[in-house]
Amino acid sequence: MNATAVDALAPGDAIGNRHAAYMSRWRRASSAALRASAAFWFGAAVLGQLLFAFYVAVFYGRAAAQGRLEDWNKVLQTGYVRGDTAGNLVLGAHLLFAVLITLGGALQLLPWLRRHWPRVHRINGRIYLGSAVVASGSGLVMIWMRDTGGDLAQRLAISINALLILAFAGMALRHAAARRFDAHRRWALRLFLAVSGVWFFRVGLMAWIVANRGPAGFDPKTFTGPFITFLSFAQYLLPLGVLQLYLFAQQRGARAQLAMAAALLALTLAMSGGIAAAAAVMWLPHL
Repeated sequence: MNATAVDALAPGDAIGNRHAAYMSRWRRASSAALRASAAFWFGAAVLGQLLFAFYVAVFYGRAAAQGRLEDWNKVLQTGYVRGDTAGNLVLGAHLLFAVLITLGGALQLLPWLRRHWPRVHRINGRIYLGSAVVASGSGLVMIWMRDTGGDLAQRLAISINALLILAFAGMALRHAAARRFDAHRRWALRLFLAVSGVWFFRVGLMAWIVANRGPAGFDPKTFTGPFITFLSFAQYLLPLGVLQLYLFAQQRGARAQLAMAAALLALTLAMSGGIAAAAAVMWLPHL
């Protein structure tokens, strides 16, 4: 090829190179935005869950330490029942392991811990999985053996949640044992969200009440109604659906990643409002 031909191609090559460089920067920026929005969501969720765990540990733990188990009935429809030793033990185990799950989940998903303290990550993971199994099992016992309030739809929703926790725990453990760490991470994230269903319910309920300036779509006396039925399933199905969209967006182009980042930002802001309302109305007043 002579010099004239090379000179003729040079402008087109330069434009192509600039376009490729622009697209590369665009993809890096969209990927960074998606990671930042996920980190923002995780930080807000962990802070909210730690606040919830602090409330459970202080309120229920203090009442137990002082021998005033009847104080549990101030916030639970069926808390301490005199003479029901087995049922009270199941409830106590459920509350204890709920705290362990919350603390363990926050630690388990920290990338820094996985990279620098893998042994701690593995030990904490075993404790976390065991706590999830105990909490879900005790939750099933309470739902079907005690009058915990709500209707059949709520009991079915909570039972499905418990079964999903058991399934996700088994899949996370299976892939970790096989050293398929990418698959293990995805199932661990699903487990974290399913375990957090009770927390999502409270946060979602308070966000809904604040948005509507009072109860809407349900009867606060019987705690039943279309919104409560919806929330009983959405407390874990909605987060799991968002996670699936997030994992999908990670493998897609810049537009999908930016759209997912914007959605996560909006969801985090709504969740933060629910956390603040739950803390002000449901948790802090009992401490």
